[in-house]
Amino acid sequence: MAGGDRDGSGNAPTFFYFGWLTLIAYLASPAGYLVDIQTSYLLKNHLHATATQVSTFRLITAVPVYGAFAFGLLRDEWNPLGMRDRGFFLIFGPVTAAAFLFMAFARATYENLLVGMLLAMLASRFVSAAYQGLLALVGQEKLMSGRLAALWNVVAAVPVVAGAFASGYISDHLAPREAFFLVAAGSLLIAAVGLFKPMAVFGDSYERPQARRADLVTSVKRLVRHRAVYPAVLIMFLWSFAPGSSTPLQFYLSNELHASDAVYSYYTGIFVAAFVPTFLLYGWLCKRVSLDKLLWWGTLVAVPQMIPLAFIHSSTLALVLAAPIGLMGGIATAAYYDLAMRSCPPGLQGTLMMLVDGVIVLAMRGGDLLGSRIYNSSPRHGFTYCVIATTAVYVLILPLVLSVPRRLTATADGQRNPELEAEVLDEVRGT
Repeated sequence: MAGGDRDGSGNAPTFFYFGWLTLIAYLASPAGYLVDIQTSYLLKNHLHATATQVSTFRLITAVPVYGAFAFGLLRDEWNPLGMRDRGFFLIFGPVTAAAFLFMAFARATYENLLVGMLLAMLASRFVSAAYQGLLALVGQEKLMSGRLAALWNVVAAVPVVAGAFASGYISDHLAPREAFFLVAAGSLLIAAVGLFKPMAVFGDSYERPQARRADLVTSVKRLVRHRAVYPAVLIMFLWSFAPGSSTPLQFYLSNELHASDAVYSYYTGIFVAAFVPTFLLYGWLCKRVSLDKLLWWGTLVAVPQMIPLAFIHSSTLALVLAAPIGLMGGIATAAYYDLAMRSCPPGLQGTLMMLVDGVIVLAMRGGDLLGSRIYNSSPRHGFTYCVIATTAVYVLILPLVLSVPRRLTATADGQRNPELEAEVLDEVRGT
């Protein structure tokens, strides 16, 4: 196993590689703001789709994400072109680009958009599985899961913030076909990244115990028996299951506070941008404080995160409060991703990370559906009930933090953990 790395010296190439890979992957994602804005614009304004049809389109095209676990398992078992994760980038980057080009050139119909988006989502899941699996593997082997979690979240926030503030401009000035060309180019860049093999990232990464693979049946048994998996996945589910943070808030701002549609986009942009300072803080803290403490600190601060929303009475106040609300969630978010990476069983980094990916989307959709029903249950107090429900869900994270294996979180980033190293070796020898 890698030795301790307290100061992070020598890790600059690793941060550089994953920083650019994260940015490209999120900009070229079919689930990103740019694609979602343009497809919804096409459906609503050009094809005259109803709200139900647009919602159904989003539901169907997200099906590959719900089953992301399968893509992660394929990543862990398959070695395309004999190049492991780089092989996935080289194959499925161009396949994703081809799906976007199909949408750009095909006649604009509901069916063509649906087929194109499904193909893009399917292909991009393989890219995500390879990217996230490699990120978790390197995080485990180099004892830098906390710093990589911080880097991941900081860079991933950039497209969200840019999309939130530029959504109106994009819809007015960028034709759907041009947007599809742009995202196709981003997908081809992923393939270009696959041509590079920096030793700082790859080196002997696939030869170490954390990367040791087994046959499919043994891998599934290893995943089921790995106790650390369950709290990591459930914590991420509860953190993403926020009944008051999406549709109810959007309707409350527009219907109750009579704000323009742009206010919700601006709120989202400020909210996500406010996470970034605490992500950076986490990157500094994780080298000095154990993950166990950061999980507790982050969760205790995050539990009341949405409570200020119950007291907003103007769109201006909502925008002002978006910043502190976002700041309250940064440490928790980074800590939960750090935990997920540390919790991956040997050779199953892609499987667990994609399981988390699917759980996040399911939780967001489920929480939004529940929140909408709660909001509609009371014309006067519906949104307040949503805030209470969200806070109650976050409280449930606390007992789950207690259930996280202590040996997994006892050390800070860069510190060796002999007990955990021995456990990994035993697990590998046992299979």
